[in-house]
Amino acid sequence: MGIGTVLGFSQAWIAGAVISGAYFGDKVSPLSDTTVVASSACGVNLFKHIRYLMLTSVPAMLVAMAVYGFVGLTVDAPARIESMEILSHLESNFNITPWTLVIPLLTVGLIVVRVNTTLTLALSSVMGCIGVFVFQPALAADLVGRAGGSVFQAIVAFIWDATSFSTGYELFDSLVGTSGILGMTSTIALVLSAMIFGMVMIGTGMLASITRAITSRLSRRFPIIASTVAGGLFLNSCTADQYLSLIIGGNMFRDAYRRTGMEARLLSRTLEDSVSVTSVLIPWNSCGVTHSAVLGVSTVVYFPFCIFNYMSPIMTLLFAYTGLGIRKVTARQALRATSVQA
Repeated sequence: MGIGTVLGFSQAWIAGAVISGAYFGDKVSPLSDTTVVASSACGVNLFKHIRYLMLTSVPAMLVAMAVYGFVGLTVDAPARIESMEILSHLESNFNITPWTLVIPLLTVGLIVVRVNTTLTLALSSVMGCIGVFVFQPALAADLVGRAGGSVFQAIVAFIWDATSFSTGYELFDSLVGTSGILGMTSTIALVLSAMIFGMVMIGTGMLASITRAITSRLSRRFPIIASTVAGGLFLNSCTADQYLSLIIGGNMFRDAYRRTGMEARLLSRTLEDSVSVTSVLIPWNSCGVTHSAVLGVSTVVYFPFCIFNYMSPIMTLLFAYTGLGIRKVTARQALRATSVQA
């Protein structure tokens, strides 16, 4: 956001591009919590789920990149004079070297060899902490000094609490400062509230009644997939939490897909395309709250510019209508796949 603003582009366009890229990466990464939840909720192998996601995600992202590329080449956004000043501050405060790419490359390597997701996240976090001291010794010394000379306390401090810089240049300080785990407490509270609400819906039987009303009369491919997309948007709006929406959506539509001979991975992909990527477009959803706070742009402002996020459900509906990449399975095959995953 800082770089794009300095270059003179609209903050709404910058936020839309950032969110589109982030959510494409989120959907196709085995480290993604939503990808793991969607595949698990539907009883689908994680890597099979990701490969199937690519059928709709890649075309949606290509459309988004074409739009952003066109805007970047045609919109008159003269670079501001602050860009050189930011570069100067970056060079004077940080050790900028290609060696810093070692940590993300090692993380990708762990993903490629299919190391357990939790272990990969833990190892990547440890490598990131070590990287601060290896690649940014001056910054590390400053953080240790703030923590009273304790390396351990310094690590806990920059993970847990806000880390700020006072260079005298406000734009640069806001660009490199972080809020830590404590900065996410409002979002965590919202997620917990959404979970409580969702459990009330399940415990009182309201969700079961809604499920029967929606799925009992569905018998064809396109209406079922379209209902899944609409149901995902509805759940995102009502529960205000994408994780709960994925789990509830999987339980709501699983029998309808199995009854009509459609694959479980089609359900998991449809849920990802309608729940994970649209959560950020809803102002009261935990994702909408988080992204508007992190990017400094309100949800209603960046909504029209998140091209990938609303192209994904459109691609899902297009594939459902044409039948591309969709095949039938027998009831025995569906039950066997479910039992294997269990």
